[in-house]
Amino acid sequence: MPDIIDPAISDYLLAHCTPADDILRDLAAETRARFPDDVVMQISHDEGELLTMLVRLTGARTAVEVGVFTGYSSVCIARGLADGGRLTACDVSEEFTALARGYWKRAGVADRIDLRIAPAIETLRALPTDPVVDFAFIDADKTGYLGYYEELVPRLRPGGLIVLDNVLQAGRVVAHGPQSESVVAIREVNDRVVADERVESVMLPVRDGVTLIRRR
Repeated sequence: MPDIIDPAISDYLLAHCTPADDILRDLAAETRARFPDDVVMQISHDEGELLTMLVRLTGARTAVEVGVFTGYSSVCIARGLADGGRLTACDVSEEFTALARGYWKRAGVADRIDLRIAPAIETLRALPTDPVVDFAFIDADKTGYLGYYEELVPRLRPGGLIVLDNVLQAGRVVAHGPQSESVVAIREVNDRVVADERVESVMLPVRDGVTLIRRR
């Protein structure tokens, strides 16, 4: 499959966005050291800066994250929230999120984050049905994306934003022949989003593909 981002371009991109501070650098390094087989689940720094900027641009106070891992994206989202903002962070791993908690505290955002250890679909279904969510980031099990999307859209305020990660699946979404359940699931949610009249969307070749979805 083709590389979505050439390594030289990747280095250039990282060199030309706001640099990571010591907290994010240490979190990335500790994640690599403690969870080398899982570190692929951590977003890149430029994507983290994009999340912070999008949260700030939307003026978000109520945010939801599906898929925490070790908390890098949580820090980026929480930092962008308006005063008094809250992030509901959904994950099923006590081990990964134990590392996240320490860095949330160090970053001074722990009081803004409500961690829910449970299947994310259950957490989302338990949220108020009123359209009160300003911002949501989905970066978890790919076979669950469609369900998470369908639970979040009715709860998203007009003008609110959902960000889907990994929507290109290393280019496999355009490959022929049999594909994994994850690729099939991402194709399904990609097709659903573009046909959904409740929203407007744009898919961007950021890292492994990011779709920005705005509620009409």
